[in-house]
Amino acid sequence: MALQKKTTGNKELDAKIEQWMLWDKNERTRSEINDLLEKQNIAELKKCLLKRISFGTAGLRAKMGAGFAYMNELIIIQATQGILRYIEADDCEKLKAKGVVVGYDGRYNSLRFAQLVANIYVRAGVPVYLYSRMCPTPYVPYAVSYYGCRCGVMVTASHNPKEDNGYKVYWNNGAQIVSPYEKYLSDSIDNNLEPWSTSWDTSVLKDNPLVRDPYETVYTEYNKDLESLCFHKAQNQKSPLKFTYTAMHGVGYPFTSRSLEVFGFSPPIPVKEQVEADPDFPTVKYPNPEEGEGALKLAMKTADEHQSSIILANDPDADRLAVAEKVDGKWKIFTGNELGALFGWWLVKCYKDNHPNKSMSDVYMLSSTVSSKILKAIANKENLNFVETLTGFKWMGSESYKLINQGKSVLFAFEEAIGFMCGSKVLDKDGVSAAAVIAEMASYVHQAGKNLNDQLEEVYSTYGNHLSINSYFLSYDSSATDQMFADLRNYQGTGTYPKSCGPYAISGIRDLTVGFDSNTEDGVPLLPTSKSSHVITFTFDCGCIATLRTSGTEPKIKYYTEHCPKPDRGLGKADVMKELQDIVKCIEKYFYQPEKYGFVART
Repeated sequence: MALQKKTTGNKELDAKIEQWMLWDKNERTRSEINDLLEKQNIAELKKCLLKRISFGTAGLRAKMGAGFAYMNELIIIQATQGILRYIEADDCEKLKAKGVVVGYDGRYNSLRFAQLVANIYVRAGVPVYLYSRMCPTPYVPYAVSYYGCRCGVMVTASHNPKEDNGYKVYWNNGAQIVSPYEKYLSDSIDNNLEPWSTSWDTSVLKDNPLVRDPYETVYTEYNKDLESLCFHKAQNQKSPLKFTYTAMHGVGYPFTSRSLEVFGFSPPIPVKEQVEADPDFPTVKYPNPEEGEGALKLAMKTADEHQSSIILANDPDADRLAVAEKVDGKWKIFTGNELGALFGWWLVKCYKDNHPNKSMSDVYMLSSTVSSKILKAIANKENLNFVETLTGFKWMGSESYKLINQGKSVLFAFEEAIGFMCGSKVLDKDGVSAAAVIAEMASYVHQAGKNLNDQLEEVYSTYGNHLSINSYFLSYDSSATDQMFADLRNYQGTGTYPKSCGPYAISGIRDLTVGFDSNTEDGVPLLPTSKSSHVITFTFDCGCIATLRTSGTEPKIKYYTEHCPKPDRGLGKADVMKELQDIVKCIEKYFYQPEKYGFVART
């Protein structure tokens, strides 16, 4: 298709249109740009061409469509060319010896995107472990570590809407990439934007000795390694519990079903309407089990029909896990922090039971800074170590890798957004292994006449009530978001932060965007800082901690609150929650001020 002679009258935009039509070889996306030009839809052309999709948060993620701002074949090619050139410059010999891993989920274009990635590496003489079928995201970092590859790419948009897709990058340590490599790779991509003549032609992949299918090997070895997390298989085999499972129209069912089988359980009851991968996600508005009852409605219906008391839900790429339990005739959906408390208790208990005379001095658990501090409380009482990281599993995975190389044992890591890393065979969140571990935990406590909710109450009773409320506001105007955070940094005059939020006094401020922390002697945060996103944490006199941050992948301003008052205040659990709810109302009223900035509350 030739470029129409029409122009927009905007020199910068016309240059971008010409560049797109010169570089893009996909007729559908070329037509999209051409049609917009024919219709003189200047606003949409500017939106999709003048701003380039940014490489960060371990890769790329956006709506699929034509233009430099969206996910499409040209963007995939440009990213892969840049990353290839960077790794070649680092150690070309090792790259050609060790290769790369490429996996993909069930979304539209995922297979094609994966083939384009593989094609570019193969034509450069690099071996590619290209999955022959859809796989869960954890199978990519596992394969990177298993084969010793130089990097891995998973084509997935995880739990995003059906219109989106993504490109997730793992480094040679088996963890998601972190800074400064994000910047290095981004710069290399910018220096390799023009597609090479062979980058579009994937015919080279057929019967090529450089293309290897890791599926059978990884499936077998991954499930062998799962056995190291199973401690009560004989009891599991006798368990009367029935588990209902939803793949949320994603890839998870065959893999999570197998993980439960490894632990001795019968196959879970599938939510038939959601068990097969379907890129249209027809039964859910958002394929995200973290959204709660709306996303789990069909799972609850299926469970009730089969007298099943526990629901296990993976997101579409199966790297996260949601859990619900029937308690007193009603479904309780556990929060990520509650599940983190249960997993932490369980994995420490199992480790101690199996190493009764071993010191815990080299044993570690990790969580992100916006997650519950319950693991810190458990670690303090059980004499093991706790590490807090920045938000995102890329940090926990990388820190775990460092610890393992120092001879340490990493039991568990989690983030409140229902991401759990049980053990250290996968240095990323893994909903497949987590499902089997929580099933065994449920079976164990059931044998003792309890359910998971009972056990959670015992954990809080032992290690302190760590109650949390997390949510978000939608913000489609980045300038309004920036203004809100600027106003917080100049709340009572230039360079002053809030000293209170309504009636609640603030005793400490940590701002990881500008690098300020009132809690340290030198005023510098212990955690790394970054100007690319907003992150401010408030410590209240009453014992509450609240973090406000922008999302790296969605138009959200999130807040995370946790309240754990000192015991001398004598507050019961209900009183703690009541106070926390009031603090959250004050944060929304005095900090977010939605009527001022135009934010939309989560519904």
